[in-house]
Amino acid sequence: MHAKTYAPLARFIDQLLDAICVVDGEGRFIFVSAACERIFGYTPEEMIGKVMLEMVVPEDRARTLQAANEIIAGHPTLDFENRYIRKDGQVVHIMWSARWSEADQLRIAVARDITERKQAESMQAALYAISEAAHTAEGLLSLFQLIHQIIGRLLSATHFSVAMYDESNDQLSFPYYTGDHDEASELQQTTVSTLCAEVIRTRKSLLLGPGSLASRPQELRAVNDSNLCWLIVPLNSHKGTIGALVLKGNSDGARYTEKDKELLQFVSTQVATAIERKQLHARLKHMAQYDGLTGLPNRGLLYDRLKMALARTRREQGQMSLLYLDLNNFKQVNDSLGHVAGDELLQEVANRLKRCVRQLDTVARMGGDEFVVLLENIELPEHASNVAKKIRSAVSQPIKLEGRSLCIMPSIGIALYPDHGEEAQQLLRYADEAMYFEKKNSDNLFATRAYDGVRMESAS
Repeated sequence: MHAKTYAPLARFIDQLLDAICVVDGEGRFIFVSAACERIFGYTPEEMIGKVMLEMVVPEDRARTLQAANEIIAGHPTLDFENRYIRKDGQVVHIMWSARWSEADQLRIAVARDITERKQAESMQAALYAISEAAHTAEGLLSLFQLIHQIIGRLLSATHFSVAMYDESNDQLSFPYYTGDHDEASELQQTTVSTLCAEVIRTRKSLLLGPGSLASRPQELRAVNDSNLCWLIVPLNSHKGTIGALVLKGNSDGARYTEKDKELLQFVSTQVATAIERKQLHARLKHMAQYDGLTGLPNRGLLYDRLKMALARTRREQGQMSLLYLDLNNFKQVNDSLGHVAGDELLQEVANRLKRCVRQLDTVARMGGDEFVVLLENIELPEHASNVAKKIRSAVSQPIKLEGRSLCIMPSIGIALYPDHGEEAQQLLRYADEAMYFEKKNSDNLFATRAYDGVRMESAS
């Protein structure tokens, strides 16, 4: 049913700038005015019989269906907004006024194209939201999720990825992706990586529509698909290109335009700034919590983990332990072989300590040659003693430094919760004192032959 059915009125309706649509109870168009072609790109004849919901951007379909059900239930709407995909793939923002005719069992609606206004509003809102996200996101993954939501309000972003480029290692990674990335073929993933590499190299955006991959290099032509549409924008900053934003559309979804590319380019600068800010925050946080030499948690982070572990252990009425250790005669290593060798020794000891404990345990460097091992959820006190024996055996194995095979022995003090204290400071103090008692009573030998004041053997 088209204009012939409404002939007396259709001539006037077709002069309106807003579109008039009539939809039946199944959600199919049974009448549209001439303005629909300007707004949606389809002729009236092409729209008749189409399911209204199938033209809606996927992200807006659920709330569009909810609004339609409310209208059918007798609640007219004057300013419902959603997005439609035009025949050419472009996305248009529509504001609807609609009501249900119970007598005719039809939904009558007026559609106004508000794309330009919404884009201007969305741009300002997006810039503000990205800036806020840089402050509120807990980490990079949370930031990427927020950026995806923000860009999804500007463009169709069902298939969205963030590519990050590590210039120092010349490596490209995809820490965030949605859509069919997991199910994509190896060839498809190669395409994304190749396109991103080109965008990052040239610092220029790419907009590839159906068929345009044919003009690209051979490895891209292999996946040329008339259904594919790519929009890839570099994340440029004053330091260089740190990555790219990747959007992919299909024949049943959005086709991106030059205007979309300009829009995404505009917000990408703010996105790059937000990512760099979050990366800097992560680096500063890591520097504040981890030892720069060994990469182990530092004193401050150990205290935080110890307090949390104590709280869990109290709730569960369990047991835990602290091992406090230092390296006997470590000063002689620095004096005889130099501080570089001493640093290498500390790094090797740190690695050996980590291999001696479980993933849930914590190995921390307190400073100098002192380390603390936090053992959570132990069943018996003997567990702590066994770990101490394992550490003593591992640390005392020869270490090659400066062409020499050095053997160094640790002194280890053990504190048990709740036997030796119920608070963090009590346990640390007990373990520290136990460590010094062992050190005082040990013979402090860490090799078999003297060399410049340090006992060591020639490396074999």
